[in-house]
Amino acid sequence: MSSASIQILHQERIPQSGVLVIPGRLDFSLLLHLAKLFDGRRITWLIEEHAAYDPGTRGFLQQSKSGAAFSCADAAPANAGSQLSEYLADGGVIIYAPGRVATRNALPCHIPSSHLRVMCAFGLPILPIAVDMPQTSCLSIERASSLPHAVISIGQPLAAADASIAGFQQNLYEAAEEAFSARPTFKGSLAMALLEGLKKHGSSNKIVDGADDSEMSFASILAAAIAFSKTIKQETDNARVAIVLPPGKAGLIANLAVLFAGKTPVNLNFTAGHEAIKSTIRQAGVDRFITADPFVRKVSSFPWPPNRDLILIERELPALRKKIITWSILSRVLPARVLGFMLGLKRRKGDDEASLLFTSGSSGDPKGVVMSHRNFLANVCQFSSRIEVPFGSSILGSLPLFHSFGCTVTLWFPIIEGINLITYPSALDTKRHAELIAFHQINILLSTPTFLRGYMKRVDPAQLTSLKLVVTGAEKLPRSLASAFQEKFHIRPLEGYGLTETSPATNFNLPDPAAEHETAVLASAREGSVGQLLPGVAIRLTDPVTARTVPLNHQGIIWFKGPNVFKGYLGNPKQSAEVLQDGWFRTGDVGRVDDDGFLYIEGRISRFSKIAGEMVPHETVEAAINKVLGLDSEAERKIAVVGIPDAQKGEAILLLSTIAGSAQEQECIHLRYKLLDEGISSLWCPKQILFVPEIPVLASGKLDIKSCEALAQAAGQR
Repeated sequence: MSSASIQILHQERIPQSGVLVIPGRLDFSLLLHLAKLFDGRRITWLIEEHAAYDPGTRGFLQQSKSGAAFSCADAAPANAGSQLSEYLADGGVIIYAPGRVATRNALPCHIPSSHLRVMCAFGLPILPIAVDMPQTSCLSIERASSLPHAVISIGQPLAAADASIAGFQQNLYEAAEEAFSARPTFKGSLAMALLEGLKKHGSSNKIVDGADDSEMSFASILAAAIAFSKTIKQETDNARVAIVLPPGKAGLIANLAVLFAGKTPVNLNFTAGHEAIKSTIRQAGVDRFITADPFVRKVSSFPWPPNRDLILIERELPALRKKIITWSILSRVLPARVLGFMLGLKRRKGDDEASLLFTSGSSGDPKGVVMSHRNFLANVCQFSSRIEVPFGSSILGSLPLFHSFGCTVTLWFPIIEGINLITYPSALDTKRHAELIAFHQINILLSTPTFLRGYMKRVDPAQLTSLKLVVTGAEKLPRSLASAFQEKFHIRPLEGYGLTETSPATNFNLPDPAAEHETAVLASAREGSVGQLLPGVAIRLTDPVTARTVPLNHQGIIWFKGPNVFKGYLGNPKQSAEVLQDGWFRTGDVGRVDDDGFLYIEGRISRFSKIAGEMVPHETVEAAINKVLGLDSEAERKIAVVGIPDAQKGEAILLLSTIAGSAQEQECIHLRYKLLDEGISSLWCPKQILFVPEIPVLASGKLDIKSCEALAQAAGQR
């Protein structure tokens, strides 16, 4: 392997003094390249005595002049560290050689936490090194042979006194983010990547519109989108075009056509309230709306603009039939780069605006989230490299296009990676979803816990046997729902996590990899967590009160950094500055990371109350109340917790409940006793119960925090 195929980042971080070097992953082909970084210094190779090594690595280590071994069962690692410290004299280096493990692709750390815990307890200074392998985790449209075999990114060293798993993880993730973000593909154009995907997978993949069972090959989609893009260019000079369509072939073609026209698609949330919709239209500054006449009639409550501002796609496409045929021929015979040049697709790329999404507005007015070409390309690569979808797979696309997950994972991801897309306009019609899953043998289902409950009620288990992966997001996945779904359908739904501002995916659980040749298995799923970080995502935690950085294994506000993180809110530099600092995004969620890299979300900072100086998580209180009241988490939400002002303790807990009681005060006392019996602190117990007809939720199934707080405020005024 030539040294040109290995890139080294931040070599200046290597300390001149002795240090224990711990690469997050390492294969035999990289051993010598890593050793070259320490030319002229004494190298001692460190192995774990029970680890499995491939024959090449084991032979190399046995022939090396200096080696040492440790055991992860060592009861006194500090003593072993004292002996190893001799190897660090005069600038000596100890390099840990990770053994062979069974793990998911693109995981930055291939070291079992039992091994890492002992090495951190040696009491030695540590140098984390991240190794990114672009050739094995690239997009399908990239030519792997043109990419570096590996990018070695040197992390910030840890002093002996600071050595810990949490410290190692944080520095490793940050180094891995720098390696992943350096990929040149992310400087390119999303539109160009989509064109290349449609062309490459033109005859092998298709979209099936479950609303009418019509099919279109990717090649046909490409021709229709190019032809329609010319119409859009003629219709408006504005930089952005609104799209008001559900998932389906029309929504897909509309989004592609807007991008091919050199403009920004703005998928509007037609389920939001009038004021929220008007706010998004005003913020986006759009003057044309791509939709369909049947949809206009169906969603009559939408504040539709005058007819002259509507571009009705079902009328436009038939009129473009001859042009579509022409583009169909041209797209078959011309290379992708020539088509891209003709359409001018490379003019907008990298950090340029690719799409405008809006937050759900669950805790305030919708905010415009400007997503770049880099953001989407990175997140598609992050998502696809981790799940490793087999050839010939199909995905169900029923999440709204205005939903960031629906946009990235059921629009851009299938096209770029070559996956059949089966769509349906409503995420609620789970009976029809099951029919589509069974008929088209769909492998991947992306949903929310709210929508999964529909499968529990109306679906025959035999219809879902083709599913290999079920991932949920947008809201917490109750363990009881996951277990009930698994019992009925023999596949366990796994929880993921993301935000509009992160394109959206940052974490998700996956089925554990299969072990071979007695290798250790690194878990890919952990109950109660939202999974491990996707490649190229770094994480920090800060104290909610002091804003100081805390270790990853402590509870704190989550900050993310990566190429998938947005650059700012539309026209709102003040709000952008509040959440973005040196490329780090403050999520507003509170969580922690365990020793194996699994992230646990413990609530939103907006869903915490500070009571007598203690941070009280609303979601934890809700879970305890559901338990003591015996509420079925598979059913619709019956309670919600809200913080209200309290003269004595700053805040108090108010419970919104749809379960009417005979006497409010008595009900509150009974509930308090039940919670105390469960070990819940008295500070966490509701001070008041407000009975309401229903708990406000958004179309995605998320709790509508803004409306809940309005109910509490109105009750206080009364």
